[in-house]
Amino acid sequence: MTNGDAISVLVVDGHQTFAELLGHALAGQPDLRYVGHALTGAEALRLAAELRPDVILLDPDLSDADGIAIAELLRVRQPDTRVVILTASDESALVGRATAAGAAGFLSKNGALGDVLNALRTAHGGGMTVSTDILARLLRSTSPVVGPRGGGLTAREDEVLQLMAAGLDARAIARRLGISLHTCRGYVKAVLAKLGAHSQLEAVAIATRRGLVRPGR
Repeated sequence: MTNGDAISVLVVDGHQTFAELLGHALAGQPDLRYVGHALTGAEALRLAAELRPDVILLDPDLSDADGIAIAELLRVRQPDTRVVILTASDESALVGRATAAGAAGFLSKNGALGDVLNALRTAHGGGMTVSTDILARLLRSTSPVVGPRGGGLTAREDEVLQLMAAGLDARAIARRLGISLHTCRGYVKAVLAKLGAHSQLEAVAIATRRGLVRPGR
């Protein structure tokens, strides 16, 4: 793989030393290309528009902005750029906000560097990664939903749910099923409504608790 073919990554973190260390780690990967870092939300939006990175690794705790709001803006302005959240926060609500904003990953700063690097690769490929400790907290905090075991899902909605559980986002699911992105988003909304979830990740957590997710999909 030539450097020009590598996945370009912009780091957004308010702590300059941490951002530089991440950049150094990224620069050592043959399939990843570190293009720079931003310390504020305003700088992140400017550099994202200028550099058009494939993936942005973003800490939501910024001095001048809500990082999740930045992720939402990026989804609208640069839909082809994927955002992976890297945070020291343990708030379960932040996970739901991040996935609703279209984040392609949610990782803890306490995790291994290898997990971060793999999450960037997964995000670029259309998948989603959530740290196991964060997912465990979300599962504990999500109340069981009373209802029929099948959740009232149609066969197609169940298929979409299984692909969500496999870590695919709406765009990747649409490609897998050979349907339009608009149609796929309609199925995702139906799944969320029937499971009483506010985000795809919460829907997967609820479905897992209810035994609706089949392993090895």
